[in-house]
Amino acid sequence: MINHGWVDLQVNGHNGVDYSDPALTKDGILKSIEELLATGTAMFLPTIITGDLHRNVRHAMMIREVVEANGLNKHVPGVHFEGPFISNVPGAVGAHDPKFVCPPTPENMATLFDELPGWVKIVSIGADTEGAPEAVAAMKERGIVVSVGHHMATSEQVRAAADAGAKLLTHLGNGCPNLLDRHRNPFYAGLAEDRLTAMIISDGHHLPGELVKIILRVKGVDRTIITSDASSITGFPPGTYNTLGNIAVLSPDGKLYNPEKQCLVGSASTISDCMKFLASLDILTDDELKRVGRDNALAVLGLK
Repeated sequence: MINHGWVDLQVNGHNGVDYSDPALTKDGILKSIEELLATGTAMFLPTIITGDLHRNVRHAMMIREVVEANGLNKHVPGVHFEGPFISNVPGAVGAHDPKFVCPPTPENMATLFDELPGWVKIVSIGADTEGAPEAVAAMKERGIVVSVGHHMATSEQVRAAADAGAKLLTHLGNGCPNLLDRHRNPFYAGLAEDRLTAMIISDGHHLPGELVKIILRVKGVDRTIITSDASSITGFPPGTYNTLGNIAVLSPDGKLYNPEKQCLVGSASTISDCMKFLASLDILTDDELKRVGRDNALAVLGLK
């Protein structure tokens, strides 16, 4: 498989650096960017998960300062806020801290976005959040691409979000409880909404290979984007770690999970790792791999 210079829309951290960590530093940010680019990632969005609004803004501003000071804009064009406007239901909230989940009121959105014009590229929001359609429309007006996920949304709620301008699905097939209604659930609701492009994590742990194949068959190559959901544990050996506010176990096979919550805690894989696993399934041509690993993500960002 040729490495086409992959574009990753969801990177929580890398090799000891967590973009949501209260102790985040500019030196750590620069280190993480340089090391991640060396793995075959050509462009990515540092992703800040659900947390204190003011702290998240501060981290986004720190990342922007580092990027601009070091001429890295072509590699890091902005950030992705995964939350805090998501469901706080156990399972749907995933590894996020539910105490920081909040509604997307105009006041909360102003706090999160007013100091960061043009820098917030993607926001993940629960389609079942109160006022979600209005919030989606308001973020679209700000030039932000809205992705829905970490929710228990119905088909009607997912459809309403798409009507309001949502474009993506955040790591479809994850960010939901382990047990779901067999017919009516947010996974099927996202699959069935043709206007939403599915971001999926093909690290071999978040989704089994046969499910990756099904999603590709339903969404098609042009409406699928591979992301890594990489955490600060990416690059670490197997062991027990504290990451994204969780005590997480990294097993020898590369699975990163919280044994108490029985949920995954991001991944320990880069997008290059995810693309290698996807290629191993032998269901896409090299050109199709390029589209799901680079071109579709660039199109979402309005870039070539």
